Amino acid sequence: MSTDSLATDSSPAKKPWSVCLDDRFGLAHQIRSKQCRLYSLGLGSDDTQFEVSMANSGCEVHRFDPSVKSAHILESQRLWYHRLSVDWRDPHPAVAAQKLHSNTRKLGTILNEFGHHKIDVLKADLESAEWKVLENLILEDVLEQIGQLTFEIHLHWPGFEVSGGDSSVVRFWYSLLKELELKGFRLFHSYKDLSKPQLFLKKDIFNASSCYTLSWVNTRWT
Repeated sequence: MSTDSLATDSSPAKKPWSVCLDDRFGLAHQIRSKQCRLYSLGLGSDDTQFEVSMANSGCEVHRFDPSVKSAHILESQRLWYHRLSVDWRDPHPAVAAQKLHSNTRKLGTILNEFGHHKIDVLKADLESAEWKVLENLILEDVLEQIGQLTFEIHLHWPGFEVSGGDSSVVRFWYSLLKELELKGFRLFHSYKDLSKPQLFLKKDIFNASSCYTLSWVNTRWT
């Protein structure tokens, strides 16, 4: 259930980012045959150990980060960096026209531009934009193109462009998680970040965390 069995670095500490290597879901075979593709969505994070480990194991890795210096960088044989950020909407045509190379896209748009039809693993650390991005993946049926999801979710506030009282926010979050389940995604790993404040919608909650990493496998993946 993690990349430790694939790489030489095997720290005993529990790690937030994991993949499911159960043979029923094909990822282990894809890695062994060098057919695996991983997309990593981030915002300037310096920790790329997971991406490097997956690339070293045989995955084609694309990391999307608007802070990188060049539009596209081949960091190593299998690790690409792209100066793009993934959003829940494409830029307005008028805005895109003013900026020759607008660097914000929906994931479905990026897949079409890159000519990629499937992603074996989608990793996302979007600092509270994850709920709207997840909603977009559900509404536009992009989930069918994804084998595994591993998302860092933030609970200390509703998130970007999520409004309403606490109960409506929780219902919105729950509806997205339920929709994942209905589409055949099964949660196989969760990680509670104890280094983050113990907050839930701006309230102190004992023994909670404002940040979790949740990982799902698409049981209908072919």
